[in-house]
Amino acid sequence: MELLYTDNRIIVCLKPAGVLSTDEPGGMPELLRRALGEDETGCVRVVHRLDRPVGGVMVYARSRMADSILSRQVQAHTFEKDYLAVLEGIPDAPEGILADLLTRDAAAKRTFVTHTPGPDARPARLSYRVLGVKDGRALVRIRLETGRTHQIRAQFSSRSLPLCGDRKYGAHSDGPLGLWSYQIAFFHPQTNERLVFAHDPPQAEPWLAFFDTLKEK
Repeated sequence: MELLYTDNRIIVCLKPAGVLSTDEPGGMPELLRRALGEDETGCVRVVHRLDRPVGGVMVYARSRMADSILSRQVQAHTFEKDYLAVLEGIPDAPEGILADLLTRDAAAKRTFVTHTPGPDARPARLSYRVLGVKDGRALVRIRLETGRTHQIRAQFSSRSLPLCGDRKYGAHSDGPLGLWSYQIAFFHPQTNERLVFAHDPPQAEPWLAFFDTLKEK
């Protein structure tokens, strides 16, 4: 875990892949309290989430006020979240928008694209841009407009473009999940200053083949 920024209202950090983003034993809030020298009563509140196998940039609130303000930004879509992903396959268009209805199978812990409107079907939308192509894989930058569970994984998988390492959603490759929280942008809950934090993925699979591309982006 790495701290990118901290003050009395927010903590910006890198969540390692494999660690829970939520406030559970061994989760990021517990690790952050420990890193800050605080006990279990220290205020570290979850503003947004990442799936357990996904690493990258996150922000946590250090007060109820900060949590409330940042959560409103998430709901109003002024909190921007950009991801990098490595796809098995190459999109037909170098950039585009994916708009679908998603439904969640809680028992299977999977999200599916559905074409049938209904009370359980929720709209999901993202934009993407291909940054590089190599050996039948594509590196894409993604901006989420909605934040559904497993949204990126489900939407690309439904187009026969599963993320590398994502066996749950049809990938053929093993290894770490090819998804990384690359950049977040939001207004500071106290000063209202626009803040942007970005960090490249680790120099490991499945990112290694695209590191020259990442340096140029």
